[in-house]
Amino acid sequence: MDALASELNNSVSRGSERYSNEDKERGIFEYFGWVYHLGANSIGHEYCHLRFLFIRGKYVTMYQRDPHQNPAIKPIRQGVAGPTLMVEEVGRRKVNNGDLYVLRFYNRLDEARKGEIACATAGEARGWIEAFDHAKQQAEYELSRGGSARAKLNMETEINLEGHRPRVRRYAHGLRKLIRIGQGPETLLRQSSKLAGRPDGFEGDSGDAVEAHQWKCILTVAGIRIFEDVSDHKNGKGVLAKSVGVIDATADTVFEVIINTERQKRYEWDMLVCDLELVDSYDGHFDVVYGTYDPKYLSRWHPKQDFVISRQWFRGQDGSYTILQFPATHKKKPLRSGYRRVQVNSSTWEIRNLKAPLVSNSPRCLVTHTLEVHSTSWNQWKTKHSSKFEKSIPYALLCQVAGIKEYIAANPALHQENATTIVHFESSDASVSCSEYEDEVQDEFYDAIAAESSASDEESDDDEKLDQKESRVKLRNVSWAITTLALKRTAAPDLCEELDPHVIPITIDPSDLHGSLCKGMDDNHTNCWTSPSGKGFMIRGKNYLKDNCKVVGGDPLLKLIAVDWFTVNKSVDRIALHPRCLVQSEVGKKLPFILVINLQVPGKPNYSLVLYYAADRPINKKTLLAKFVDGSDVFRDSRFKLIPSIVEGYWMVKRAVGTKACLLGKAVTCKYFRQDNFLEIDVDIGSSSVARGVISLVLGYVTSLVVDLAILIEATDEAELPEYILGTVRLNRLKLESAIPLED
Repeated sequence: MDALASELNNSVSRGSERYSNEDKERGIFEYFGWVYHLGANSIGHEYCHLRFLFIRGKYVTMYQRDPHQNPAIKPIRQGVAGPTLMVEEVGRRKVNNGDLYVLRFYNRLDEARKGEIACATAGEARGWIEAFDHAKQQAEYELSRGGSARAKLNMETEINLEGHRPRVRRYAHGLRKLIRIGQGPETLLRQSSKLAGRPDGFEGDSGDAVEAHQWKCILTVAGIRIFEDVSDHKNGKGVLAKSVGVIDATADTVFEVIINTERQKRYEWDMLVCDLELVDSYDGHFDVVYGTYDPKYLSRWHPKQDFVISRQWFRGQDGSYTILQFPATHKKKPLRSGYRRVQVNSSTWEIRNLKAPLVSNSPRCLVTHTLEVHSTSWNQWKTKHSSKFEKSIPYALLCQVAGIKEYIAANPALHQENATTIVHFESSDASVSCSEYEDEVQDEFYDAIAAESSASDEESDDDEKLDQKESRVKLRNVSWAITTLALKRTAAPDLCEELDPHVIPITIDPSDLHGSLCKGMDDNHTNCWTSPSGKGFMIRGKNYLKDNCKVVGGDPLLKLIAVDWFTVNKSVDRIALHPRCLVQSEVGKKLPFILVINLQVPGKPNYSLVLYYAADRPINKKTLLAKFVDGSDVFRDSRFKLIPSIVEGYWMVKRAVGTKACLLGKAVTCKYFRQDNFLEIDVDIGSSSVARGVISLVLGYVTSLVVDLAILIEATDEAELPEYILGTVRLNRLKLESAIPLED
């Protein structure tokens, strides 16, 4: 690896070589591989070029050929991944008759400067996102050193991946000309790449805190388990059932298998669907497909059936995938003669990586397929032990997990990774930001507690598979009461330290503070807000860096004093400066500190949900909260965390939103405005196509949802632990029409 790095450095410049030699002593991160560079040249022609991208520390270079095999080659683009560089996952896109996963780059301060690259698989796209995050953290670390390091970084040019360049260049006419096995570097394209993981295997193999479902295993078949939800609450129109299986492959691989509509490949594992055709796709994370069923699962009265479904998918920050499938209609697929058009039941796929045992490096993932089954046929099958259900469409859908498991087991290439991208990273005392990244990767995301404490099947299955010698302790299959008592001493920090202990707290009178959305009196009150305690959320405990344990959250540090629910023509930043805003009132100006969270919700019209959190004393200048309030935007992006929880609502919405912590600054664009006695955070939910898709689903069911949110600052150092909750809010069955216009 050192030899390869030396060759590359010699081909760039003597200055780069000096920088590299210094970094050898303290360790440096490297990531490189083949990507597609998308754009338009100076005469307007779109192109799709295969390029070799190399990240070393904070530096990014792009080549036409592999510099390791061509040492004299010069980069065609180069620069640094500065703190203002933003990377957005756009999703799948059809490019010259091929499906690619696209990443969009833009500058936070100048969104006109933008460019795109694409990867052959979702796993490669995830790897590049994490690699650019490493580079940005390295740049932020050098900025924090100040002095000559800051001056040097300010003089360096940020990498420009914009399509247009001054001179005209030839453009590609199609992917077929690029993908020719055995001819040049194109042979590397279909091989996957990944970031180097920890030596003990996959991280993030803890499931979410599942909602108030009580799953009972009713059948095991072909290495999978089939469960029924036996809880009393209503999930939808029928019975909720799911099949669960452990598959020896990465979540990226399984996702590719499920999402693929290629006929020959689906024939190898899908015994239900005869044909599956892609009808249309939108935004990279949403498409519509048309299919027909195998006649053996149909009645003699309806021997031919077809269907149209929409599929929406997204990848979580822990690498897990969620696929939502809904019945749909499309003008390109009208009713077909001789076929009966059926409306399929809604269903979800959830795929997440599991930690491999210490003695094995083989990837594993847990696959869960959940769907609604008509209650009549389900109950008849359970009570009469009839064999008819085994020949039904719902049963065939539940068995799809078994089909995928056997298909991947029979294809070694799918569960063995051949990494062509090489990563070299050595730990160092100087690379503080890299340790923060490792903490994020190993976060168990066990963050929101269900209304009823029932162990999920994902948790129990995970425990059976983990090596008994695993040293880290997890919060799994343990009574919440016992857990709370055992960890009580680490559950909540001394919040007095976050606010100035030398100042007498003021009394905040809620009657003097009003927002456009009213405060609820009880749980029966709708279209309102309340502020629940932090007991419904799991946060990092005092010894999190040692045992990876999370503890029950305590009371919020800041008091939620008001909520505004506005309609706006376009997203409004710096809403705290608006004359109608609470911050500008006489009472608001007298508060020691106000945290304003402006959630900008895209829609027709657009909405702004504005949360006002107040402190009864000034902030202690030597705390994590002070560092966040007065720190840089890059630091805020890396620490601002939100935990969602759908307390009541349709099960598909619960699956879409999940209960996993999200670093908002890395998922969507956040803008920060610090002035006087307040900090405003403008969260542009519409800046991410994934977030737009989820929020559009939520808005469709919002009048029946009870949503809890917790905001906090992520703790990454031992001195910052345990975490504490900044504030909470419960939104009880909001009505879209109740939002009031925000006048200019």
